[in-house]
Amino acid sequence: MGQQPTGVHHLAFMAGDIKKHIAFFSQVMGCPLVALFDMHGVPGGLHAFLRMNDHSYFSIVQLPNVDEIPIEIGKTHAGNGALPSAPGTLQHLAFRADSEADLLAMRDRIRSHGVNVIGPIDHGMCLSIYFAGPDQMTLEVACSSAAIDPARWIDPATLAKAGINAEEAARFVAPQPYTGPSPVAQPPHAADKPHLAYPEDQYRAMLAVPDEVLTGSASYTEPPVPPPV
Repeated sequence: MGQQPTGVHHLAFMAGDIKKHIAFFSQVMGCPLVALFDMHGVPGGLHAFLRMNDHSYFSIVQLPNVDEIPIEIGKTHAGNGALPSAPGTLQHLAFRADSEADLLAMRDRIRSHGVNVIGPIDHGMCLSIYFAGPDQMTLEVACSSAAIDPARWIDPATLAKAGINAEEAARFVAPQPYTGPSPVAQPPHAADKPHLAYPEDQYRAMLAVPDEVLTGSASYTEPPVPPPV
């Protein structure tokens, strides 16, 4: 049984104008639109999915009045792959290409829509191109010819800069599997752990609900369009 992610099911970005994002990621990036529906449990929300492959999708969310929230380079957005943004924000997103030929084909496709692309640049572990998307997204497409070798790419000097000692590095390189019971009970709320941003009373009530009850009450299983007769 797998205990680590095997890839990305979907990446979700907020859009001021969901149509603009759908047009960019379908026409410029070549990802077919496969789903667009009212966001489950979120009044006024729209949710789109564009296919990268049968296991990975690009998702776009539009919520009311999002277009009124200001974009601030250095805070909400980085602006390019070398600039800062607030902790917890996505500094940049790199899509995957299967080969250098595919990477260059994507560069040409993107440029053919009038979008400027920088690269390719060879980073040793990957070959990359760089460009911007709607709402000041910082985007990249990269390809690798081999898996990353930690023996060559984990720099001891950089471990020290990150405050990681040798014992910690060994644990991070080879995470131990979980071998305890299943299911694991919801742990007590602890202020020093990461938490979702809900009103505290609502959040604590959600944590107190048994998993099977929450699954039964909050799930949406039917597509919005009925099957053909």
